[in-house]
Amino acid sequence: MDVDALRQFVETVWDEEIVGELTDYIAIPAKSPHFDPQWAENGHIDRAVDHMVRWAQGKLAELPGATIEVVRLEGRTPTILIEAPGEIDDTILLYGHLDKQPEMTGWAEGLGPWIPVLKDDKLYGRGGADDGYAIYASVTALLALQRQGVKRARAVVLIEACEESGSYDLPYYVDHLTARLGEPSLVVCLDSGCGNYDQLWLTTSLRGLAGGLLTVQVLDEGVHSGDASGIVPDSFRLARALVGRLEDEATGEVRLPKLNVQIPPERRRQAGLAAEALGEEVWRKFPFSGQTRPATLDGAELVLNRTWRPQLAVVGAGGLPDPVQAGNVLRPTTVLKLSLRLPPTADPQAAQAIIGETLTADPPQGASVQWSGDQAGSGWNAPALAPWLEAAVQSASETAFGRPAMMMGEGGTIPYMGMLGDKFPAAQFLITGVLGPRSNAHGPNEFLHIPTGKRVTACAALIMEAHGAQASAVT
Repeated sequence: MDVDALRQFVETVWDEEIVGELTDYIAIPAKSPHFDPQWAENGHIDRAVDHMVRWAQGKLAELPGATIEVVRLEGRTPTILIEAPGEIDDTILLYGHLDKQPEMTGWAEGLGPWIPVLKDDKLYGRGGADDGYAIYASVTALLALQRQGVKRARAVVLIEACEESGSYDLPYYVDHLTARLGEPSLVVCLDSGCGNYDQLWLTTSLRGLAGGLLTVQVLDEGVHSGDASGIVPDSFRLARALVGRLEDEATGEVRLPKLNVQIPPERRRQAGLAAEALGEEVWRKFPFSGQTRPATLDGAELVLNRTWRPQLAVVGAGGLPDPVQAGNVLRPTTVLKLSLRLPPTADPQAAQAIIGETLTADPPQGASVQWSGDQAGSGWNAPALAPWLEAAVQSASETAFGRPAMMMGEGGTIPYMGMLGDKFPAAQFLITGVLGPRSNAHGPNEFLHIPTGKRVTACAALIMEAHGAQASAVT
């Protein structure tokens, strides 16, 4: 490819079209069905679908034989399917999603989840980086190849609307579309993170998840604390003790040996390289308050902590009144929402069973203790990169960013990756994204770093070019 022409084309499409399209998309509160059970009646997901389809239809006219369809299975969120025939007898699957996380509090003045704001190369608002840009980047990369007459494999773009709810609709669509998806030899996912905005980052693993509600009840109703304390146990104290069965409160280390796994040597090596590239940004990217600091400043260990070791977070609580409204009452119940990230290769169902057994065995002081496990998501460990893909990734990163690519696991859970890995066991996986330092996906002040979006788009085109050359050589 003419690299300068590629850069210019991608820059132009992003500046003149994609940024504006994403601005309008951010304004649509297309929350995932888990957060908007009335999504069908509210119509926001359908608005986002229509918005993306309108743009894509206009661009696909440049791709001979390309089609776009909104596929709808009864009772399930819609899926956008683009099929673009190629000159090479092979298939590339490009994945993204358009549903969003809920609003979250704490947005800075002038910003908001549905208030798109462009400032200093950053487009603020919910969903631009996670993962609204994916369809635009995918189509633009295909157009870049077409403009230069580069031969490529058949491409299928799949954009779902249920990812933030665990992708529970996606397996039904993959089964429904099996014949049209074919047997891709390369799966490109643009829904992941990047350690910095200076180079291409490949996600090599994802953690699993086990979560649920821990309920501790000590009374049938609240009573005066002056009368009962010292006789009736505080439900929060007992809940705290039960959480202590899961983790060391001083270090955060998960105590249950069965939730830990042997970390592959290659992943340890990659963590060391990533830590070296990132330096203190491994931990400084987070908005620590005051003198708060990580448990260790060893960058490689911090990378492994967030990618290959189990970690617990209490993400919600019930039974606790607002401090302003809290009287001197010994409360009957404390409910804690626990989220336990699991190593990529851990069994989430087995983890749920172990957590339940650990929390409910021998209740302290005979309290009523219940564990309701409502989340169990599998992690994923990528297959080794084929030599051609590793070379293509490094070349694309050097071309688009001027620096070599890095490989690192991600701490989040993307349930569909394990499913796609099982569905297409012979495929190579290219998992990357634009969610870098302080982009704060799922939280307040989420943003898309536009220069990185442009470079990732160029990298996708370059890697699809390399895939075409490899597939041609094989056949």
